[in-house]
Amino acid sequence: MSTIAWIGLGHMGAPMSGNLVAAGHTVRGFDIAPACIEAAAARGVTTVGSVAEALEGAEACFTSLPMPAHVRGVYDGPDGIWAHAASDTLLLDTSTVDVDTSRWCHDESSARGFTFVDSPVSGGTAGAEAHSLTFMLGGAATDLERAKAFVEPMAGSVILCGEATAGIASKLVNNMMLFVSALGVAEGSQLAERLGLDPTVFWNVANVSSGASWPQRTWYPVPGVVSTGAADKNFDATFSLDLARKDCSLAVQAGESAGLNLPAAELALAQFEQLVGEGLGAKDTMLITKLVTPDGSLRGYDPSLDA
Repeated sequence: MSTIAWIGLGHMGAPMSGNLVAAGHTVRGFDIAPACIEAAAARGVTTVGSVAEALEGAEACFTSLPMPAHVRGVYDGPDGIWAHAASDTLLLDTSTVDVDTSRWCHDESSARGFTFVDSPVSGGTAGAEAHSLTFMLGGAATDLERAKAFVEPMAGSVILCGEATAGIASKLVNNMMLFVSALGVAEGSQLAERLGLDPTVFWNVANVSSGASWPQRTWYPVPGVVSTGAADKNFDATFSLDLARKDCSLAVQAGESAGLNLPAAELALAQFEQLVGEGLGAKDTMLITKLVTPDGSLRGYDPSLDA
């Protein structure tokens, strides 16, 4: 079994690192938020007070961070990963970042004598808890095989996507498709409600028909239908609008750089930005459903409970 450093113990990082502990690895984790430290410690992670402490003797180092700027900050500088990792420590970033940030991680790691693999994931918090995430790995072929052994205890699927940044590019496209699908689920769920359909019966229809999708199966925004969604929890985040806006923005930027028209993704981004502008960034992505109704009311959401 290995010693593994884990930087970023939030909604994804805590259960993912806990699954490595359950597989028999020693995991030393660091986060700046006390609540995240506490959650990871409850899963058997050995929590420490700095990046340097986490990296002591580590054969691999995972990062799971909210924003590209956080990834750059954690890697660089006198207190960062490059300053304290051993030369043979495999570096893996599971964060969703822009392609340029991932390329920077690859290039700067290589220039300093380190091996880096972009290792984003799909499956959300439910997949993190169930160690059923899809890992999308990008890097040199021999490095991907080495990385695969470390990620398998957290994964349902491990896909070797290709050379450097192929993993994060796959993740951005996948998430863009998720958000576009989420718009359809939001609108369809409310049309079914207004037409008087039983929500569970309709969900069963869609689930075995052409309306099926991952957000329909997992995030259906009507109370009492799916246990993995946010509708039974006042739309507290399983995947926040802040993160959805960030990920969708990165995909739209990639589309612009590629010279493509992405009107559906741009619509999703506009809706995320509207809700974040209303101060709802910490709520769940599927709160976009409230934009379907004329007055913004939504069964399962009581704004007064957030006051």
